[in-house]
Amino acid sequence: MRALRRTIAALAILLLLAAAALLIWALARGRPQDLPWTALDLGAPIGLSTGRKLTALGRDAPQCRALLTDAGVRFTTLPARCDGASCGYDEAVRFVAGGARTIAFRPAGLGTSCAVAAALAVWEWDVVQPAARRRFGSRVVGIDHFGSYACRRLYGRDSGNWSEHAHANAVDIAGFRLADGRRITVLRDWTGDDPQRAAFLREIRDGACRLFATTLSPDYNAAHRDHLHLDQANRGAIGWRACR
Repeated sequence: MRALRRTIAALAILLLLAAAALLIWALARGRPQDLPWTALDLGAPIGLSTGRKLTALGRDAPQCRALLTDAGVRFTTLPARCDGASCGYDEAVRFVAGGARTIAFRPAGLGTSCAVAAALAVWEWDVVQPAARRRFGSRVVGIDHFGSYACRRLYGRDSGNWSEHAHANAVDIAGFRLADGRRITVLRDWTGDDPQRAAFLREIRDGACRLFATTLSPDYNAAHRDHLHLDQANRGAIGWRACR
């Protein structure tokens, strides 16, 4: 029993030292976004804690909407929807034209949970557009998607866990349209002949992993051969994150 207490005390000390080291490191770099207890700023560069803070917005929709407004993102709040005991949403939003975001989603009218919308905005600013300019010398003007809300279980099965799509807490991204007319798709270019297109898709996938609770690509399984699945699944304050 005494040995167990010593072990617990040692672990507590290590955790405190780790927290202190993180605080000193983040403050020295002038990056509060690296600290888990600082306020989220959608306009700040992505930090070590940005992803978890974005996911946590799923538990605080008013704060999420306030952050979108502060960041200049234009949106409308969707009416609540209920499709039985396991499907629906009550805090979803839809992007509208203008404001700080410039990429249009196709088809138009994409509605998602606010937490997904906030992550999509940061993904656009800090991941997608910089990668497109660097690799193609052009900006992204459109993102093709397969939708968000769908009242279904994982992989469309008849039983088992419900998909995050059942709560508009996920979106499936199929491709990107550049200002110069080029179109990049997950299905054709993930394993295509153009190394720059393949590298772009992997770069924006890796960037999404820093912002979403779940990021799944063709590297995960055949069911994702034509899209990137992005969601903000709530797995607790220290929940695991999936990136494949």
